[in-house]
Parts: sequence; C-alpha cells; structure tokens
Amino acid sequence: MAQGFARNLFEVSFVDSVSVPRIIPGHPAEVVVYDQPSRCPYLPDQVARMPMRLPTRSLRRSEFHARLERGDRRQGLFLYRPSCPSCSACIPIRLNVAEYELSRTQQRVLKRGDQVLKVELGPLMADARRVELYNRHKSQRGLETHGPSTEDDYREFLVHTCCESFEIRYFHEDLLVGVAVTDRGTDGLSAVYTFFDPDYSKLSPGVFSILTQLSLCRHWGLEHLYLGLYVEGCAAMRYKAEYLPHERLIDGRWVRREKEQA
Repeated sequence: MAQGFARNLFEVSFVDSVSVPRIIPGHPAEVVVYDQPSRCPYLPDQVARMPMRLPTRSLRRSEFHARLERGDRRQGLFLYRPSCPSCSACIPIRLNVAEYELSRTQQRVLKRGDQVLKVELGPLMADARRVELYNRHKSQRGLETHGPSTEDDYREFLVHTCCESFEIRYFHEDLLVGVAVTDRGTDGLSAVYTFFDPDYSKLSPGVFSILTQLSLCRHWGLEHLYLGLYVEGCAAMRYKAEYLPHERLIDGRWVRREKEQA
C-alpha cells in the first residue's frame, strides 16, 4: 500500500494540468496539485474551483474523519472541497444513522433487494466486468462526456485511494450487477460512487445501496453516512434531499433538516 501510494504521488507531480504545487500543513500535510477554474460539472452555467489535494501518506480513520467533518470528498488519491468564486450551491450532506427511519417505500426496496441480490464486502478491484458495468451505468444516465472509460481510467478513479476504502458488491445469483465504492472514517462511512447494471433498475439499486450502507453503519456502531454533495439545481443530485432527516454543512456547521422542511 505504502509503495503504491508513493509511486502515484511521484507520477501526479508531472501531469500537464497541475498548477504550481503548494503545501498545506496538517496531519498529514497535503499537496495542492491542481487549482484552476473550470466549467462546473453540476451547474453548466457556473464556474467551478475545486482544488485537488494529495495527502503525503495514506490517511488513518481519525484523519479521514476530520476531513469528512469539514466537507471533504475523495476522488481517487485526491481530496477536494468546492471553493467556487461566485457559487455556493454544493452542500455536503450526511445522515444520522441512529435517527434515520426508513420510509415505507424504502422498506419495500430493501425487502425486494434482500430477496433478489446477494451482498458481499471486499477490497477495491478493477476488471472487465466492473469497467463494463461502470460504462453502461454512465451511458444510461447520460454521464459519458468523454467516451467509455478504460480499465486504467477505472483504476485511477475507483481503486486508487488515500484512505481505508472497500467495495460493496451486489450479485444476482453469481453475476455481479452493482458496486458501491465506500470509504470508512472513525465515526462513519462515506458513499463515494455507486454504479449498477441498468437492466436491474426496477430494483432501485441506488436506493438499496444507500440502505445497505446505513445497515453497515448500524452494524459497526458508526454515527453517520456521508452522501457527498447535494446540489439543488442538479437533477442528478436532488435524490439526496429525499433522505430525511439529514444534516447539511452550512457555513462550517452541520444543520439538521427535518421532514417537515422538505
């Protein structure tokens, strides 16, 4: 793990798109390897700024927890948090595991999924089946902006990591039909990316996966499930607001959102 992490740290220092690196002190220190304005991936009419930070070593659970608390997300080896010049639409969102109660619809999704799908936990992997599922999922949702991903692309995005990560695997009989890449901190899990075979959409696998992650949090005695960024103006992100009650990170403070506020 340490050797692979060091090798990737060396490699990213020389990619063409990296701005002048700078060091952010901390435990551990982080290197800002990219910090340039770009078109927002969530709101096309906005300019995004998401500095990409590379920890100088793999993060312990407590260190990753501190970063989740302040709204960080992970993409591959990197951490990021929106720092946009004229927009604050991206809001970190999380569920309080002890307080969350499943709706009747979610109970039905969980029951149906439990009857049809087999769930396994394992290390992050890249192979032809995962890449195929990932590309089909992106294509079906209109997210394939740069063409199909290769196995190397997949590995860089969903296998390389700077913290404790694992995948939740969903099987129908012996066929892999979905994967949920998940990170673990001291007090919670972070849902990184979930993809599935579009042929199984009737099972609401995205919902089933979040409910599975909630169940894991309960089983392990964890307090929160972090769902990433909520963007009200982005149709692909609005589903996160349906999980109530939840908490949103507003001005550095986690604020509870009740059902009656929805």
